[in-house]
Amino acid sequence: MATPTPVLFPTEATHDGVEYAARYFAAMREAMAKIDLSSIAKAATLLGQIYDRGGRVFCIGNGGSASISDHLMCDHMKGVRTGTDRRPNVCSLASNSAMITAIGNDMSFEKIFVYQLESMAKAGDGLIAISSSGNSPNIIAALEWAKREKVSTITLTGFQGGKARDLSDANVYVPVENYGISEDLHQSVMHILAQFLRMEKLAASTPLPQTKF
Repeated sequence: MATPTPVLFPTEATHDGVEYAARYFAAMREAMAKIDLSSIAKAATLLGQIYDRGGRVFCIGNGGSASISDHLMCDHMKGVRTGTDRRPNVCSLASNSAMITAIGNDMSFEKIFVYQLESMAKAGDGLIAISSSGNSPNIIAALEWAKREKVSTITLTGFQGGKARDLSDANVYVPVENYGISEDLHQSVMHILAQFLRMEKLAASTPLPQTKF
C-alpha cells in the first residue's frame, strides 16, 4: 500500500472559533480516513500474543504522547482485564518523574527510556512507542535497543512517520502534520486496541449493549 500524503492543517488563518473548529474536525476526518486499518489489526494481534504468553509491555512517549502512554497503561491493565481472562502487564516508562529527571540530569534525556528498558525488559516483551514526529532521539534509542534485544515493537506515528516507522514490527501511521490531530487519533487507536483486545476475550453470552467499554 502506498504511503498516504499527510493532511496539512491549518493551511490558512481564521479568527473565527466556529470556523477553526469546523476545519479542525474536517482535517481530523480526512486524516482518519487515510489510516491503514490493517496496521491497527496487526498491532492488536501482536499485543494479544504478548499478553497471552505472559510478556510485559512497556509504553513510552514525550509531551502529549507521554499522557497517552500513561492512559494506555490504565486502559490496558484495567479495561482489557475486566470481564476476561487476559492479564495485561503494562508499564508506562513516561510516568515516573523522579526516574526520568534523574536519568535526564545525570546521563542524558536521550536515555530516559532505554535506561529503564535495560533494567526491566527482556526478549519476548513488547514496547509501544508513541511519537507524532517519529524522530525523537529517546524514542529511536529505545526502539533500536528493543530490536537488538528481541523485544517486539509497536509505534504510533504522525507527520512523515519518521525513523520510528521502519524500526517497528507494527506501525500505525496517522498521516497528518498537526500535533493535536495526531495525538487525538493516537488516543483513538489506543482505545480501539484496548476495547478490541477486551472484546476478543469476553464470553459469548456477554450483553454488549449493556457492557461499558
